[in-house]
Amino acid sequence: MSVDAQTSEKATHFGFETVATSEKAGRVRAVFDAVAPKYDLMNDLMSGGVHRLWKDAMADWLAPRADWSIIDVAGGTGDIAFRLLERMKSDQGSGSVTVCDINQAMLEHGRDRALDQGRLQGLEWAVGNAESLPFPDMHFDAYTIAFGLRNVTEIETALGEARRVLKPGGRFLCLEFSTVVLPVLDKLYDTYSFSVLPRLGQMVAGDSDAYQYLAESIRRFPEQDTLVDMMGEAGFGRVSYRNLAGGIAAIHSGWRL
Repeated sequence: MSVDAQTSEKATHFGFETVATSEKAGRVRAVFDAVAPKYDLMNDLMSGGVHRLWKDAMADWLAPRADWSIIDVAGGTGDIAFRLLERMKSDQGSGSVTVCDINQAMLEHGRDRALDQGRLQGLEWAVGNAESLPFPDMHFDAYTIAFGLRNVTEIETALGEARRVLKPGGRFLCLEFSTVVLPVLDKLYDTYSFSVLPRLGQMVAGDSDAYQYLAESIRRFPEQDTLVDMMGEAGFGRVSYRNLAGGIAAIHSGWRL
């Protein structure tokens, strides 16, 4: 069900399409249900493996302590959680990473990967919506989200939930596709996103529409400085960001002070 300006129900965007807010979460879930089995392979193909370096940079910037309790939201396949555990040396400490994702299929894929890699300690898995997390106030030392914030229905609500579940002094880190800041690169990136990416999605994952949506959702995501302002309004302090690959992606950092 699409909505237009005449519809009384509150609207949001699903890529370039306008939809009812009540519809978006289900449509996002359907996208990731469709691509879950090929999600990691597609990430490698789409980025030439560079996404691995970006995720490493995020984990390095967080520099988690061995006794921390961390929540990784929209991290169903475990990519961020595994990196954090390696840096926490969880076999020597009491720390843990809770992977929370709205999509059951992605979580199942992540659990399978963890078992295949012999990761039996320090991980918890939970189905949950970033806008209404199933955890108490002031519960985690750090909150991470990678390539997931652009898929929520209301970013402001998700940021508020992130702050709510963080302990005072806790840290928020978001890795997300962002706004390219180099004049030549932005044109090349547009061509790749809308011409190559959907075709690649069709060939590898059998779903061009899902990757058309992903390309569109990137363009609808707030630019770097706008997200800084939104984080400040949500109550985060000492907000900063780092551009990656000329702004193709960015890591935003904030603290619950």
